Amino acid sequence: MIIWLASYPKSGNTWLRSILSAYYFSKDGKFEFNLLDNIKQFPNAVFFEDDKNFYSEPESTSRNWIKKQIEINKDRKIKLFKTHNALCGINGNNFTDTMNTLGAIYIIRDPRKIISSISNHYQINVNEAYEFMNNNRKALSTKKNNQYPGFVPLFSWSTHLESWINCKSFPIMTIKYEDLQHETFFTIKKVINFINKISKSKNLFNRDKAKNSIESCQFDRLKKMEQKQGFQESMIKNDNSGKVNFFNLGQKNEYKKLLDKKLIKKLNELYKNELEKFNYEI
Repeated sequence: MIIWLASYPKSGNTWLRSILSAYYFSKDGKFEFNLLDNIKQFPNAVFFEDDKNFYSEPESTSRNWIKKQIEINKDRKIKLFKTHNALCGINGNNFTDTMNTLGAIYIIRDPRKIISSISNHYQINVNEAYEFMNNNRKALSTKKNNQYPGFVPLFSWSTHLESWINCKSFPIMTIKYEDLQHETFFTIKKVINFINKISKSKNLFNRDKAKNSIESCQFDRLKKMEQKQGFQESMIKNDNSGKVNFFNLGQKNEYKKLLDKKLIKKLNELYKNELEKFNYEI
């Protein structure tokens, strides 16, 4: 059964995934990039590219979402998967179901901080990032050999958020990126205890290993690792001169300094309900 680490892009999913991969898949809680292979991303082109089906349209893979999850779950083991997929249905095909999903951790981040990260990651200006986040038909897709084996429907930031937090089919834990920043140990302990609970694991929370995992996944260390080793998930620059920094701003992502007042006002008005619901300052 799958436990999802779900989020809108650039909301802290890779950070949480890094800490959990160090905690669950290393002996001492020391993180290295190769540990991320234990928490794969779904949907991802690698799960569909060898398929005999011809995915001539981006959304074609949706018909095999459940089929691929059934294959993943054949060994009946608990697995963590990262996803940016909205919890939705496309052409009558649901993203997941209770036969394949045990639960999910949904990471929410202040959308006024996401916008700068979206701008950097996808190499677009902040106004284009604003449109990106508010496009209710937005999706990510990968084209290879005239096929579309990678398709991730996002919709708008608000729709994505609501699709997960309003789910009644299986347990959802919602955590804030900002809590992961400022109360890291407490937040990680909550996440691990949640995973243990829904998976009925008898393993007790390992305090020392959690501390090591958090320490080895500090933002500055991840940034230095990316600079030295590169990072597979970073985007190639538009001019092919290298890759965009995946670990970019971290705690320096201060939207009041990075965004102009008019854009901040638009964001405050647009996301007023969500900001208030999750106790973000307006």
